[in-house]
Amino acid sequence: MPGTQDTQEQEAQPRRRQARGQRRIAQLLEAAAQVFCTTGYTAASTNAIAREAGVSPGTLYQFFPNKEAIAVELGDRLIHEMREAYGEALAPVDPATPLEEAIGSAIDRFIAFNTEHPVFFALMHGPDIPGRMAEAHDQLHGTLIGRIEALLASLMPGAAPADVTRTAHVCLGIYKSGLELVLASEGAERTAYVEEIKNVLVRYLEPLVGDRLGRM
Repeated sequence: MPGTQDTQEQEAQPRRRQARGQRRIAQLLEAAAQVFCTTGYTAASTNAIAREAGVSPGTLYQFFPNKEAIAVELGDRLIHEMREAYGEALAPVDPATPLEEAIGSAIDRFIAFNTEHPVFFALMHGPDIPGRMAEAHDQLHGTLIGRIEALLASLMPGAAPADVTRTAHVCLGIYKSGLELVLASEGAERTAYVEEIKNVLVRYLEPLVGDRLGRM
């Protein structure tokens, strides 16, 4: 029936436009990630992002009013992915799990995420985080500390909450410092830095975990 076909075609057109719009947004976000990693957030411009995406600035402005809006959208998506990643990486473990295994598994998952999305570090740990992203970063940091505390509590049964919290902050600080070296390296050198991070954390935690287990 012609009428039915016309109606179906009319309904399909918005869906196609929406799909094209989503692909364009993904293209712009990918280009922005490259520009932010290369130049940093402050030096980046919408013109540079448009060039990297192979579109005109006018096309970019159809989807984002400025670079902060692009950064916020990119950050929101990455934070969502990060929450899923560390939810798996920092789940409490059986206290009988060897320390090296527990630490190695968590670090491998975090490194995999950060090396796959280097812009996350560039945006979240830079000196010029956009306002709304700074709030999201603070929330993420708090949640991340809570996850690390849960992991440590399973490795340090009986430890005072204040001790677990302090240890969690130290572990996160060690990881962040090492991550900067990891992202600045490639190949065998990157692998070596990852192993160093694991070794430092294991050596830091060994006396604490051993001490707690010895008191049980």
